[in-house]
Amino acid sequence: MRNPENVLESLTKCAGKADYQFQRLYRNLYNPEFYLLAYQRIYTKPGNMTAGADGLTVDGMGMERINTLISSMKDHSYQPRPARREYIKKQNDPKKKRPLGIPSIDDKLVQEVMRYILESIYEPVFSPNSHGFRPKRSCHTALTQIKRTFTGTKWFVEGDIKGCFDNIDHHILVDILRRKIKDAYFIALVWKFLKAGYLENWQYHKTYSGTPQGSLISPVLANIYLNEFDNFMSDYANGFNKGEKRKMTKAYEKAANDHRIAKSKLKKQWDSLSDEERRQGNERVKALKNVILNTVYNEPMDSGYKRIKYVRYADDFIISIIGSKEDAEQVKSDIGDFLLDKLKLTMSEEKTLVTHGADRARFLSYDIEICNKQSVSTDKNGSKARRHSGKARLLMPQEKWLHKLRDYKAFAVHP
Repeated sequence: MRNPENVLESLTKCAGKADYQFQRLYRNLYNPEFYLLAYQRIYTKPGNMTAGADGLTVDGMGMERINTLISSMKDHSYQPRPARREYIKKQNDPKKKRPLGIPSIDDKLVQEVMRYILESIYEPVFSPNSHGFRPKRSCHTALTQIKRTFTGTKWFVEGDIKGCFDNIDHHILVDILRRKIKDAYFIALVWKFLKAGYLENWQYHKTYSGTPQGSLISPVLANIYLNEFDNFMSDYANGFNKGEKRKMTKAYEKAANDHRIAKSKLKKQWDSLSDEERRQGNERVKALKNVILNTVYNEPMDSGYKRIKYVRYADDFIISIIGSKEDAEQVKSDIGDFLLDKLKLTMSEEKTLVTHGADRARFLSYDIEICNKQSVSTDKNGSKARRHSGKARLLMPQEKWLHKLRDYKAFAVHP
């Protein structure tokens, strides 16, 4: 049997090839080394001591159970058990609860092997604008991208998809997988997990849509599904973006011209001027420089310059628009149409907001605002420069840090 790391490395190399299609993936599920690698990753997690529907935990896992799994893979008798459903408090709203599926430990092992394979195939082609549940990506990388790329934002579109993970269409998802994966057995195994259902109060429920809650392959399957949206946004930006740069304002152009003329004139007359005249000339040049620094450089309403930026974390996304409010409303409408027509997902009209750049948009529990102050700073050489204008700033909402302090019992907060 091949070393799993070599197999995954080979898959990753092929993933970058245009129109490459993967075959014979299912046979990797015959390799005991893959299950040992999966076990090494998951056995230390506390949740694996919680029994699934079969009553078993990670305790007692050994080669006998792994070989039994492999045998069921070979004769195609393997069938995932329904996940045991529990309800846990939502982190952002403790009064509400969300469903969590608890798979059997055997199913977790199989899912982990599948996750290794799927990530190796799809990670190289995922969008750089996607940050949720991906290796070496997190909320922090999403927020860092916003700080770096949302400069000059005039409008935000704050995106919210209704019950995204519960409403993923199984047929659309499998059709997406089939574009790259030409292995009927592997696709059939994905189908088995999608249709495994769940037990709630020991009553069986079928699953007709969505990715299995709590399963180890749900995050990568959701990212494969929403990568269609990422690609749509990339193509949309190419059609939306316009102009190389904004036009210079007339006031800035005049200030820069006055400064250039005064500086050139002083340089030409320097040798013939007295010390006092030289001092006065330098003061005038400095004053004109200050005028430049305090004058808006770009024309903020330049209709010949448009830009759109997009960042997604799982099912949350935010869009930066340099353009008019009408542009922002059109972007929101076009996104809603795409999600509904192509992915059968619905945007929440109440929570999908168009927000002015001067106000604050909410994303990943942070408030995002665009700093429009024309602040000027002086470097160590005494040169002055404009700082922070148009930059995105991240602010922690007051209710968030107060809630965290309450959790830590740092102080008593009176209502």
